[in-house]
Amino acid sequence: MEAIVFEEFGGPEVLRPARVEDPHPGPGQVRVKVMAAGVNPMDYKIRHGWMEEAFPTSLPAIPGVEFAGVVDRTGEGVTGVEVGDEVLGWSATGSYAEYALADATLVAPKPAELSWQDAAALTIASNTAQRVLDELAVGEGDTLLLHGAAGAVGSAAVQLAAARGATVIGTASAANHDYLRVIGATPVEYGEGLVGRVRDAAPQGVDAVFDVAGRGALPDSIELRGGTTDRIVTIADPKAAEYGIAFSGGGSRSGAQLAEHARLAADGELRVPVERALPLVDAADAQRLSEAGHVRGKLVLLP
Repeated sequence: MEAIVFEEFGGPEVLRPARVEDPHPGPGQVRVKVMAAGVNPMDYKIRHGWMEEAFPTSLPAIPGVEFAGVVDRTGEGVTGVEVGDEVLGWSATGSYAEYALADATLVAPKPAELSWQDAAALTIASNTAQRVLDELAVGEGDTLLLHGAAGAVGSAAVQLAAARGATVIGTASAANHDYLRVIGATPVEYGEGLVGRVRDAAPQGVDAVFDVAGRGALPDSIELRGGTTDRIVTIADPKAAEYGIAFSGGGSRSGAQLAEHARLAADGELRVPVERALPLVDAADAQRLSEAGHVRGKLVLLP
């Protein structure tokens, strides 16, 4: 099959198209013909070798952790998923490829109303947003400060938090402020003077902080929380421990929860916009865009 591989850690130039052996599903697995693959910041961090302690990588490797596609083979003992089913979910073998393997319990039906691109954009963003909102216990009446609100995870978190009855203050560049208003957040520009702008937008104070951006806003977040690190979580700032702040690097995956998110997306109640879709062979360019950090929503690759 056609795939993108890297044989050493480094910049995007280490990614190259290659022909590799087709994967074959083992017990409890399905093989999926990939119609679209999501691009995530985790992908370039793994490519650089920055995540070896948490996610050891055997080289050569195929990048990518999420996909949307059609089941074309099932392994021994698989129930509830059949050949021909359209699904989205987590890849066990890398999703930048024509085919990917997945645990049958970690795929969800793709609603007909969702395009392949929109389905591929959903898995990681919605799961991460849900996980951190749960960790922060965001609920009715809370005011949530969300750093990096215009990206894929941020977009999902804005909508899921608003659905819980929370008020969301979202940091983003000025170009993304109208977008944030549309999806339910009050926008503020990040950078110097952030504390004052957030206080103007939320005079009632901030109950919880979710940092998706990792742009050095943790000291401001602590100040806005009255000097406490309680109810502050980052998924992007490697200096979290220096401030005594929780870093959320992963958690449980649920095909059932993903199915709920897919249904919300199909019903128009959860939107993770796709900024750009690129051919699979342009994976290096996609990761360059991702690493630059100014993507609104999601990048996807099309095998």
